[in-house]
This record gives sequence, C-alpha cells and structure tokens, in this order.
Amino acid sequence: MARSTTRPVVTLRSTAGTKVTYVTRKNRLTHPDRLVVRKYDPAAGKHVLFREER
Repeated sequence: MARSTTRPVVTLRSTAGTKVTYVTRKNRLTHPDRLVVRKYDPAAGKHVLFREER
C-alpha cells in the first residue's frame, strides 16, 4: 500500500497536559492549518481540545 503525501499521519496531543495522544490522518490540500479536535481524554476524564503537533 502506497503512502500518500497529501494525507499524512498526524499526532494529536491533549491540551489538558496529560500527555494523551491520538493518531489520525488529514488532507493537507483542504486543511493546511494545524488540526484542532475536541476528543475524550481518559486521563482527565472529560472531553478536551487536542491539537496537532509537528
């Protein structure tokens, strides 16, 4: 399976400071900015913002 440069793997890190991460893919052509998603942080026990780290 070929790896696509337009859909790279990105790491999402919790803004709650718990060092919880999620891994996902994104389309760089349609979303060139850093990704910010609200997801569940099991260490914090609530939904928090996760930001893309590079």
